[in-house]
Amino acid sequence: MARSGLTLALAAAVALGVDAHPSTRARDALTLRQAQGHPERSRGVSPVEGQQPVFRAGVDLVTFGVTVTDRRGTYIADLTAEDFEIVEDGQPQTIRFFAASGDAVSAPELHVGLLFDTSGSMGEDIKLARTAAVRFLNTLTDAVDITLVDFDTEVRVAKYGQRDFARMVERIRGRQPGGWTAMYDALGVYLDGAQEEDGRTILVVYTDGGDTRSTIAFGDVMTLIRASDVTIFTVGFLEHQSSTTRMLQRARLAQIAEATGGQAFFPSTMKDVEAAYDRILAQIRAQYSLGYASTNTRQNGQWRKVEISLRRPDLRDARILSRRGYFAPYRDAR
Repeated sequence: MARSGLTLALAAAVALGVDAHPSTRARDALTLRQAQGHPERSRGVSPVEGQQPVFRAGVDLVTFGVTVTDRRGTYIADLTAEDFEIVEDGQPQTIRFFAASGDAVSAPELHVGLLFDTSGSMGEDIKLARTAAVRFLNTLTDAVDITLVDFDTEVRVAKYGQRDFARMVERIRGRQPGGWTAMYDALGVYLDGAQEEDGRTILVVYTDGGDTRSTIAFGDVMTLIRASDVTIFTVGFLEHQSSTTRMLQRARLAQIAEATGGQAFFPSTMKDVEAAYDRILAQIRAQYSLGYASTNTRQNGQWRKVEISLRRPDLRDARILSRRGYFAPYRDAR
């Protein structure tokens, strides 16, 4: 489907009952998502003790994608549920679901998204971005599906299964740079669709980082990102930007990725691109899925700070990449 920036705003306002003010729009959209199915939560529970996951409707688990690196940046892929500790707003939580990505039996399904910037400002970098995207997607043979969101002045969305890979590659290669940049709208559209997915969701963003068209502000899209359980990796092509613009765009792309437990990369050559997607792939393969039923049963829509740590003394210097919390579900008391 194709939506212009203006059409997207009107569609969101009609469908979600959203106020025109950006901060109100983000807050109301978030409230609706929480009320309709808690996008940051998994609809199931699985025993930790190595059993196959059994998903049961009606059981709310707060879920986190977590990766761990040692002091040299090497991913640690042999941890168990007993190695982790979760604290929510100062209160210890009990892990009810645990799975390593490499475990074919227990690992949740993998859904992959690709945000591909085809705006006019990508003119000098579009060839590099196309090649990078196709090479990266070609390695994700275990993904259940891949959602492509290409954007310029408009936002276009299509979902492909593994058998449709050739059609997706054709679409990526066929896009020519032109128009304005509605990156924040594209992120909002993708996150809205991703809330329907069960399992792990990974999003890779290929862009020069600028936004010149979106109807949603950066602060509002950050609220939606924090409300989702999508792990985002950003690949920023900033070599042809002015120094002032480059600093701002670099900071924002890094902020988007880090808020979700992902990483930001800023390649200038194909060698840099290959190193970036090797790093992204390694993190995807080393990611753990942790879930717990919060001891806080209040449905007030408030932000809850979550700290994930390791119990083992030998991993004291390890680095943990994950979300830093989530928004509680919301129910109107009236």
